[in-house]
Amino acid sequence: MESPANRRIAVSGATGLIGSALVPLLKDRGHEVQRLRREAPYRFVLENPALPPEAVIHLAGESITGRWTADKKTRIRASRVEGTENLCRLLRELPRPPRVLLCASAVGYYGSRGEEILDESSPPGEGFLAEVCRGWEAAAESARQSGIRVVTLRFGMILSPHGGALARMLAPFRLGLGGRIGDGRQFYSWISLDDALGAMYSTLVDERFAGPVNVVAPEPVTNAELTAALGRVLRRPAILPFPAPLVKTFFGEMGEALLLASARVLPRRLSEGGCPFRHPRLENALRRLLEKVHSP
Repeated sequence: MESPANRRIAVSGATGLIGSALVPLLKDRGHEVQRLRREAPYRFVLENPALPPEAVIHLAGESITGRWTADKKTRIRASRVEGTENLCRLLRELPRPPRVLLCASAVGYYGSRGEEILDESSPPGEGFLAEVCRGWEAAAESARQSGIRVVTLRFGMILSPHGGALARMLAPFRLGLGGRIGDGRQFYSWISLDDALGAMYSTLVDERFAGPVNVVAPEPVTNAELTAALGRVLRRPAILPFPAPLVKTFFGEMGEALLLASARVLPRRLSEGGCPFRHPRLENALRRLLEKVHSP
């Protein structure tokens, strides 16, 4: 296992949902954090080139929310594929390349697979997100070939009241306007933000981790289970369905891929590596996350 003490770590996407929580965690654990700045839409520069990083965490990418116009899809793909290619080129050209690169990816890699149980050995699926994830992960391959340990983090739905899917669900559910989406049978692979950060730190410092790692909780849930649990935690009814035709009308391809698709993904690599989960069960995770919002 690599020593976790006092590393210089460069982070892209440091102001996003994950990055804004990750940076203070790294600093609290004694690491020096540099932000990878964007020089152009898909190019990065080191904050201090004279002090190259020993590790890099690459989280930057165009948001996938919003209607997927042709231009939006081009930006989503280019921000991940071209951005990662350019970053890897920068790292390879350093006098001393970093020892490890953590590169974000997503469970969208698997496409929509119904009730099929998926882990890191499962083949990629079909659709726009699966195509983007394949290109995204392939773009990091040049770093691996140059001797850098590369971990591709296939994130599931990250639960936080401060951003992402859960934050967008809170207002309608608090008004009693929540309910299942479509038939509610589609599986969502989720993880609390705290557990996502813990998994990232484990893969950063433990050299046994390389290649794809599913960053998801051990118990994926259906949409119906998710909405029912959130209703119970908020003590509000969750009985107003959002039919699939309306999802497609209001959100188009994005709604089909993010709200109606089913991915039942397990964290096999994290479990085999002994990575602990503070919130393995959904309802307990929601209660803890929402307690934090109201605690002094």
